[in-house]
Amino acid sequence: MAQKQLPEEFYPLMEELQAVDFVLVELTLYLDTHPNDQAAIQQFNEMAEYRHHVKYQVEQYLGPLQQFGNSYSGYPWNWIDAPWPWQL
Repeated sequence: MAQKQLPEEFYPLMEELQAVDFVLVELTLYLDTHPNDQAAIQQFNEMAEYRHHVKYQVEQYLGPLQQFGNSYSGYPWNWIDAPWPWQL
């Protein structure tokens, strides 16, 4: 299966998505032990919203990042298109 050529502007977006995911994981761990920290909850929700926006932009270049209804597919079915996120 041939990998599609991705424009240069894709890579900073993918890095941004990875950074946001890191922040969300760290906030999740923090909130597991500090469930009443309202500021952290607000930050988590803001980052979750921002992640949705960045993920949409990345998927415009790459195609769906997640399966099981978490991402939409283009036509034709493009779930199988390479490169996969972990191949970048």
